[in-house]
This record gives sequence, structure tokens and C-alpha cells, in this order.
Amino acid sequence: MQQSPRPNFNRGRNPNFRREQQQEHRTNRMIRVPEVRLVGENVEVGVYRTEEALHMAEQQGLDLVEISPNATPPVCRIIDYNKFLYEKKKKEKEMKAKAHKSEVKEIRFTPNTDDHDFDFKAKHAEKFLRDGNKVKTYVQFKGRAIMFKERGELILLKFAERLAEVGALEGMPTMEGKRMIAIFAPKAAKKKEGGSKEGGNKEPREPREQQPPQAQPASRPEGNA
Repeated sequence: MQQSPRPNFNRGRNPNFRREQQQEHRTNRMIRVPEVRLVGENVEVGVYRTEEALHMAEQQGLDLVEISPNATPPVCRIIDYNKFLYEKKKKEKEMKAKAHKSEVKEIRFTPNTDDHDFDFKAKHAEKFLRDGNKVKTYVQFKGRAIMFKERGELILLKFAERLAEVGALEGMPTMEGKRMIAIFAPKAAKKKEGGSKEGGNKEPREPREQQPPQAQPASRPEGNA
């Protein structure tokens, strides 16, 4: 029995279809509208026939890029598309790095935290705050330890005193369930001595009034004594 030929679903499909799906913006010959609005510093802003806009882009050795497809007509710019994508990714990376700096680090205590453990965690907190992160500290109470809330508050206030140079306590310690919590925010870097309050912020004093010098008696000539 002779098998019937399979239908060819790729017949008549645009070869640039997959590329258009992968690419974020339509560029050059992917732009099939009759006219576009050009904007940018390297063109005279206005509505152009798409073929004319493509010719202008070719003359400058750049790309015609559709940046606002839903406008009527679509808005385009003549730019280096690869450079545009590179700068966009670079900005996104910088924004991601900045967002990463504002993390909230957690440090846990118990009512029986000893001095060695306290110092160890304080050093970590100082580093977190200098790096621009917030620090969430809490004292965990278990079982009957909940009776010693004041001990937890003393630990957190002592911790705030230890971090005073690099972090500011956002509010007094509060209870959330079986935890007493305090949050510290990083302090801004201190200014140099020239801009400190003691040095540069003092108002100049008014100069003291100088009293006129008192007239001294004229000396007699030596020969008339």
C-alpha cells in the first residue's frame, strides 16, 4: 500500500520568523509597515516611508530599530543595534549588582550567648553593614527561656552599642512570636575632618573691636631737662 506524502508545514513560512521571535526588537527588513516615525539625534524627527528610513540607516552604517511598535506609526531609531543591546545588558547587570548590595543579613542569638560568640557575631555584623547590607538580629527563646525577655533585650541593646559606628538601630527591639528582633541599617560614610561639625560647620565669629591706642606723653628733648 502506497503511503501518501506528508504535508509540508514549512511551505511558505518566512525564514526570518524564528529570528524575529528570538530578537527583542524588530530591525531593518523585519519592519514591514509602510511608514515609521524616526526619532533621535542623528535624524530629523518626522514620519518617513520605511524604505527611505532603511536607506538612511544604510548610509550611516547603522540599523533601523523599532522601539515603540504600538505607536501609530511605529517609532524607530537609527542606531547600532549590537551596541544598544550591549549597553542595555550592562545597565541591567549594574542594577542587579546594586540590588544585591541591599540584602538583609540575619544574626541569631540566644539568651545565654557568651562573650566570645557575641564578639564573633558583632564582627560579622560590622562587615555586613560596611558592605551596605541591613542586619536583622534576633534572640531566639525556647521553652521556659521566654521568661527572660529582659535578658534578650539587653543583648540586643548591647549589640546596638557595639555597632554604633557603622549601623543605626531602626527601632527598639520588638517581640515576634518567640523571637525578639532588632534591625540595623548601615550608616553613611563619615566625612573628612574638613567637613565635620567640629571643623567646617562652625559659624565664623565676629572680629573683636579693637580699641584705639592710648596717646603716650611726648618725650622731652634730652637737652632741656
